[in-house]
Amino acid sequence: MKKKKKKKKTWLIICLLIVSVLVIYGGIYLYAYLQPKLPIGGANGYYFYDNEGNAYDTGASSDWASLDDISDYLIEATIDTEDKHFYKHHGFDFLRIAKALMINISSGENKQGASTITQQYSKNLFLEFDKTWSRKIKEALITIRLETHYSKDEILEGYLNTINYGGIFGIENAANYYFNKEAKDLNLAEASMLAGIPKNPSAYSPLANEKKAKERQWVILKAMVDNEDITESEAKEAYKTKLVYQKGEEDTKSDLTRYYQDAVMDELASIKSIPSSFLETGGIKIYTNLDSKAQSSLEDSISKNMTNKDIQMAGIMMDPNTGKVLALTGGMDYNKSQYNRATKAKRQVGSTIKPFLYYSALENGFTPSTTFTSEKTTFSFSGGKTYSPKNYNDKYANGPISLAAAISYSDNIYAVKTHLFLGESALPEILNRVGINQTFEEVPSLALGAEEIGLMDMVSAYGTLASEGYKTKPYFISKVTDMDGNVLYEYNPSPENVLNKNTVYILNELLTTTYAKEFEDYNVPTCLSIAPKLSRKYAIKSGTTKTDNLIFGYNKDVVLGLWSGYDDNKEVSNKDSSNIKNTWADAIEKYLDGKSDEETWYETPSNVVGVAVDPISGKLATDGNKAKILYYLKGTEPSLAEVSLDESVPTVKAT
Repeated sequence: MKKKKKKKKTWLIICLLIVSVLVIYGGIYLYAYLQPKLPIGGANGYYFYDNEGNAYDTGASSDWASLDDISDYLIEATIDTEDKHFYKHHGFDFLRIAKALMINISSGENKQGASTITQQYSKNLFLEFDKTWSRKIKEALITIRLETHYSKDEILEGYLNTINYGGIFGIENAANYYFNKEAKDLNLAEASMLAGIPKNPSAYSPLANEKKAKERQWVILKAMVDNEDITESEAKEAYKTKLVYQKGEEDTKSDLTRYYQDAVMDELASIKSIPSSFLETGGIKIYTNLDSKAQSSLEDSISKNMTNKDIQMAGIMMDPNTGKVLALTGGMDYNKSQYNRATKAKRQVGSTIKPFLYYSALENGFTPSTTFTSEKTTFSFSGGKTYSPKNYNDKYANGPISLAAAISYSDNIYAVKTHLFLGESALPEILNRVGINQTFEEVPSLALGAEEIGLMDMVSAYGTLASEGYKTKPYFISKVTDMDGNVLYEYNPSPENVLNKNTVYILNELLTTTYAKEFEDYNVPTCLSIAPKLSRKYAIKSGTTKTDNLIFGYNKDVVLGLWSGYDDNKEVSNKDSSNIKNTWADAIEKYLDGKSDEETWYETPSNVVGVAVDPISGKLATDGNKAKILYYLKGTEPSLAEVSLDESVPTVKAT
């Protein structure tokens, strides 16, 4: 009797739970039904504008194809692979969810997902990118709202017009981009290839990795066979068909703007002040700082000079006075790799760190004439530790050289001596002050850039020098509005004065020595090879490690930073170093074409004086053929005596 009562009670509890779930589930659907209808034909419409207010093409879906105008093969391939029960469920495939949970729990890995097409479409419509539970709940509500207000065909149509086909959004754009045809004309081979891309656009784009794309294509074709949409012989024939990509390889240069677009979207994701209610508005307008002249100057220069197509590169052009990012590329070919090295990668920066070391030196009493001896040197420390850096090509003066010469030749011995003389905490302090917000190990090799720093942080730091000491935050988006012009967000720069203007001016002048012919002597300036290309004055510093080439340069209007190297850290060559320098020179010259040196260089501060000195020794010039005007704070210009600090550094001359 007790067992019967217990069973009856258990069944009652189960029934109550089922009823409760059904009531809650029904209540959610009723709530969704009573909500306003989402305008899916235009929702998630991103409209991008450059710094002059002109709309520009970003690969976003501009051509909306009706379901009747999309190949049946593409539709079948998508449903069979992504959501074979699409026409049977109401937004969530609970059996698939349960199966995915069992597989993931048993394997201990997140191997299988269970998102339906409706769920994926709701993500495409949802412009907040955080991974919180709040977002997941909102996505679920959007999924239910879509299912209650729209037919399955309408949802599928919207999904196919918004998904990512390797940086190209929407099936009509993808069909045109890859095969130069309309979506309705895609054959089985083409459709099965495109249907495989959205699962992992960077990996399964045939332009990025054809081998992986073909493997994915076979998965799609097999799913179509299993669902009896095609025969096995049709699948094999489609797989064997050689596909010709009409547009993807024609002009990779123009695709580089999409790295800028991705950076814009990352910044949009971080803006918390944009209300989620703009989903109801049918789209937003994003006013960016993209300067079409800057971007084309950068892209044209890359196309002209970066002859090694296997190497990767990244570049950023910024207005140092406001922080506006004018142009950007995160790689050599967006089709092959969407990884944005300009905003995401960290690499060793080599000698490009030295200007910040030398600012600290100038701030602490150094002048352009201050000398250290340049020779093979072993630095000795407590505990028997030693450090033996070398100069590039093992070239040394074997005598004292000025700070100006050390900058011109990028002398490593001088840099380490300066670093140790100032104290190893001085350089990290300056780097933090100019906005590189990371912890640096206080070691001798930091003076030679043995620390990994992001390109954006470096460009921003150089921007502080270019703006005569004002730190600004780099940014891509100036304003965001809804479709009616109501402002949802607007950025107002707030430069912060962190460096002394007089000292910055002296350093900026010193950085022109990197291409000054007056410094041709036992060594040559590091950027002398590009001097014939430069029609105006720039502060420039290049840097090289075994795996990286970098160059940063600026005047008061613009700062441009470039990096090149290999993602797998393969060693770079001398030719690669030459290519990136020429890329820099051509890009900045083309962008500033039409502006004179007087317009783009700095006015000498009243407390700074120029003096003709011998470039190598830093002493007052006695030979007019070996003289260079260097700049000093008044009262610190050189006398007949040489200023040397060698005795203050713990070194042992190498034998």
